[in-house]
Amino acid sequence: MKKLNVGMIGYGFMGRTHSNAYRQVNAFFDLKYQPVLKAACGRNSAAVKAFADQWGYTSCVADWRELVNSPDIDIVDICVPNNLHAEIAIAAAKAGKMILCEKPLAMNVAEGRRMVAAVEKAGVPNLVSFNYRRVPAVALAKRLIDEGKLGRIFHYRANFLQDWTISPDVPQGGAGTWRLDAAAAGSGVTGDLLAHCIDTAQWQNGAITGVNAMTETFVKERLHAVSGKKQPVGIDDACTFFCRFANGSLGNFESTRYACGHKALYTFEINGEHGSIRWDLHDLHRLEWFSHCDPGRERGWRSLHVTDHGGDHPYMEHWWVPGLQIGYAESFVHQVADFLTAVAAKKPCSPTFRDALQTQKVCEAVLASAAKGQWVEIAAE
Repeated sequence: MKKLNVGMIGYGFMGRTHSNAYRQVNAFFDLKYQPVLKAACGRNSAAVKAFADQWGYTSCVADWRELVNSPDIDIVDICVPNNLHAEIAIAAAKAGKMILCEKPLAMNVAEGRRMVAAVEKAGVPNLVSFNYRRVPAVALAKRLIDEGKLGRIFHYRANFLQDWTISPDVPQGGAGTWRLDAAAAGSGVTGDLLAHCIDTAQWQNGAITGVNAMTETFVKERLHAVSGKKQPVGIDDACTFFCRFANGSLGNFESTRYACGHKALYTFEINGEHGSIRWDLHDLHRLEWFSHCDPGRERGWRSLHVTDHGGDHPYMEHWWVPGLQIGYAESFVHQVADFLTAVAAKKPCSPTFRDALQTQKVCEAVLASAAKGQWVEIAAE
C-alpha cells in the first residue's frame, strides 16, 4: 500500500472532520493508498501545535507556502476561510499536489475559473468537499433517479435552516465567526448552506439554468471580533430562490440562520411522474419513497432504512451489519475513499473543481438576482 502524505491547512471544525476521515478510511476500505497525516498548518502556532498533537500530524508549520512547496507533501487539504481558497489551490496545483478543498470553491466565479484552469493545466487530482453527496441515503436517491424510478422530474425543493446568528451580540470576523464577515466568506447562507443544496440538486437533477432570488440581512451591524468596532454586515442572513432546471423541472430553495429551533435542518424532496423521494439530515439513514405505480390500496409513503449490504445501498457494505447506522463523519470517510480510488484508477473524482464551478455560478447568479430583483440566466460553461 503506497503512502500519501497529507498537508492540512486549517485546524477548525472542517480540519477535524477531514483529519478523522484520513485516519479512518483504511480501516474500512480496501485501497491502494494510505493517507499519512504529515503536516498541519495554521497561523496560531500554539493552536495548530495542539491540533497536530491531537490528530497525529508529525509536524506543523505557520506558513501555508512552506507546506505547499514541501517535497514531503502529496495531498494539500484546504480547510480555511473562503477568501484563501484560490491562492492556496493555485499554488498547490503549480507545485504538482493533489488537492482537496472545502466548499464553496471560491469567493466568486472569476476566482473559481482561475482555480479550474490551474488544476487542469497541472493535471493534478482535485476534489471539492460537498460531503452530503456521500451520505448513503442521498447516494441511493441519485441511483433511483438515474434508474428512472421517478420518471420525468417535475419539482425539486430543498431547505437548509439554522438559528445560530439570531442574537445581535454574535460578532463577525475572527477565527470563530468568519462566516459572518463578507471579506472572508464572500457571502452568507448562499455560499455556506445553499451551496450544499445546489450541488446535490444539480448532481441528482441536472443543471440549473435560471434563478429568481431574494435575500435579507436581518442584523445590519455587528461587532467585529478582530477590530472590536461595529461595522456593517455584508453577508446574506437568509435567501430564498426558485429556479428552472435544464430538464424542465422547477426548483424551490430556502436557507436561513434565523429559523429558531433548527440547528442544521437540511431536507430535500423530489417529485416525478412515477414517484417522489424525500430526505432529512436529522434522520440521515432514512430515505422516504412514494411510488405512484403501487396499487391504490397499498399506495403510500415508505421509509427505507438505508443500511443493507451486497451493493443494494451505497457504501454500507464497508460498515456494520444491516440495521446499524453510521453518521455525518462517515460521509467524509466515503469522500476520501472515493478520491483515493479515483487517484488509483487515474480518473477524476466528482465534484471536481470544474463541477464545483457550476455551483459557484448558480450561487453568484442567486446573489445577482436578489440585488437586481429579476431573473438571472445561467449560461453553460
